[in-house]
Amino acid sequence: MSLVELSVQNLALIEDARVELQPGFCAWTGETGAGKSLLLGALGLLLGERGSADLLRAGAEELRVTGRFELDSPQLRSEIESILDSPLEDNEILLARRLQRNGRSHAYANDRPVVLTTLKQIGNLLVDIHGQRETESLLHPAYQLQLLDAYGRLDAPRQKYALLVERVRDLRRRQQTLSAQRQQRQRELSLLHFEREELDEADLKPGEIAELTRERDRLMHAQNLQTFAALASGELYDEDGSIVERLGKLQREAQSWVAFDASLEEVVRRLEELNAEVQDLADELRRLGQHWEADPERLDEVERRLQLLRRLENKYRRSLDDLIVYRASLDEQEARLQQQEDDLERVEAEVVQTYGQLREAAAELSKQRQRVADRLAKETQKQLADLGMTGARLEAILETNPLGDDPFQGEVPSWGADQLELMLAANPGEPALPLRKIASGGELSRTMLALKTVLAGHDRRGTLVFDEIDANVGGRLGDVLGQKLAALGQTHQVICVTHLPQVASYARHHWTIRKSRRGKRTITQIHLLKENERLDELASMLRGEARGETTRQEVAAMLEAARRCW
Repeated sequence: MSLVELSVQNLALIEDARVELQPGFCAWTGETGAGKSLLLGALGLLLGERGSADLLRAGAEELRVTGRFELDSPQLRSEIESILDSPLEDNEILLARRLQRNGRSHAYANDRPVVLTTLKQIGNLLVDIHGQRETESLLHPAYQLQLLDAYGRLDAPRQKYALLVERVRDLRRRQQTLSAQRQQRQRELSLLHFEREELDEADLKPGEIAELTRERDRLMHAQNLQTFAALASGELYDEDGSIVERLGKLQREAQSWVAFDASLEEVVRRLEELNAEVQDLADELRRLGQHWEADPERLDEVERRLQLLRRLENKYRRSLDDLIVYRASLDEQEARLQQQEDDLERVEAEVVQTYGQLREAAAELSKQRQRVADRLAKETQKQLADLGMTGARLEAILETNPLGDDPFQGEVPSWGADQLELMLAANPGEPALPLRKIASGGELSRTMLALKTVLAGHDRRGTLVFDEIDANVGGRLGDVLGQKLAALGQTHQVICVTHLPQVASYARHHWTIRKSRRGKRTITQIHLLKENERLDELASMLRGEARGETTRQEVAAMLEAARRCW
C-alpha cells in the first residue's frame, strides 16, 4: 500500500501543487520556509486532523487536499470497506478534504461524504506520520507502552482488555446511578404501597358519589316522602270522595247512557282503565311510603362513605373516576420500580463477573508484555549502535500493578495494569535513567528512528512519513540515518523531509520544494528531480553557494554509494 498522488490547492503559500509519489524511500528537500511542512500538514488534514480557515491562502475561499492510495492487501481493503460500510470498486481509495473560509469542513472517501472520524479511522490504517511532536511523545510511558504492544503484535489482547474496560466503566456508572436512586426508589415504593392499600380498602366504584348523594338526600327527607305518599294514596283511593270513587261513579253514569249512544262505550272503557291505573298508582305510593322509612344508621353510613370519598378526592386531587384510573397505574409504577431494584442486583452481579474477566485479561496482557519487553529493548539497542550510540544501553522496565479486589471501586487503566519506562544509558558507565530525564534532542531522534526501524516489520501501515527525523543529528550520522531509511523503504513507502544531503542521497526518489514569485504573489512548488538536478540540489545542501565541480563529484560518489542500499 502506498500514497500514489497528493494534490493541494490554496493552502497558505501553496496555490496548486500536485505530486505523484513512488514506492520506497522518497526524500523532500528545500530551504527553510519553502513549504515542506505545509505539504505534510496537508497530508495530515487528509488523514483527519483538525483544520481552520487560517490555513487558507489569502484571497481563496476554499482549501482542497486530495490523496489517492493504492491498496495491495485484501485485509486492508476489507477493513476500509468495513469502515465505509460499502464495497470498493478497485484496489484504490481516494480521500479528499475541503476547508472553507466560513469555517465549514467537508471530508470525502471515493467522492462519498464522510465524517471526520471516519477519515481518521481510514488514515490510521494507511499512514504513520512521525514528526518532532511524536519524538516528544516518546518521553511519555503511555506512548512507550503503545510501541511495545505494536512490536509484540498484542492488538488482540489489548483490544480485548480495552473492550472490557469500557464495559466495566459502563456497568459501574449504571450501578452507581441505580444505587444512588435506591433511597428515593424505596421511598416511592413505600408511598406507593400505602396508597394502593388505602385505595384498595376504599373499594372505589365508578359513579358512586352521585349514587350515594341521591341516597343521602332520600334518607334525609324520608319522613316528608312518607307523608306525601300517605296523602297522595289517600286522595287517590283510600279516603271518602277519592279519585277512584269519583271515577267509578262517572263510569256507572256513562254506562247508563250507552243505550242512547253506543259511542259512549269507548268512554266507559277508558274510565275503567283510568280507574285501574289510579288504583295501581295508589298501591305504588303505599309501597314507596314503606320504602322511604327513616333509617338513621344507614344515613350515618352514607354520610361517612361520602366523607371518605371526598377526602380521597381532596388528598389525591383527583375525581373519583380518575382515582380509579390512578389506582390501576400504581401496579405499573410498582413493576417499574421493582424492575429497577432487580436491575441493580443484576448489574451488580454483572460488574463482579465482568471485573473478574477484566483482571484475567489484564494479567494475560501483562504476561505477554513481559515476554516481549526485553526483546524490544535489545533489538532497539542494536539499532542505536548502528546510529552511532555504540555504548548506549536501553532497558525496558515493565511494572505491573494488579487491579484491586473491589469490583466497584478503584481505577481501571485504559491500556492495562502495566507501566513501561524506557531507560537509556547513552554512554558506558552511566546509570540508565528514564528518557524524559536524560536524553538530548539528537539522542531522542535516534532512539525514535531505532524504534521505528525495529517496529517496521510489525507495522501494517504502508506509508511512513518522517518530518526532519535528522533534527539535532550531525552530518556524520547522515549516512547511517539514510541507510536505515533506505532499509525501511524496502518494506514501506517512506517519505522523509530532510536537511541532510547524506540522508537525501539514499532516497530512490528525490523532490525539491521551492518558493517562487508569480506576479506579486509567492507560491510553493514541488518538483521531482532528474539525475543532474539532483546532483545540483545535493551539492547546494552540502556546500551552499560555495559548491563547485569538486562538490558535484563528491555528491556523485555519495549517490553511487547510496544506490547499493536500494
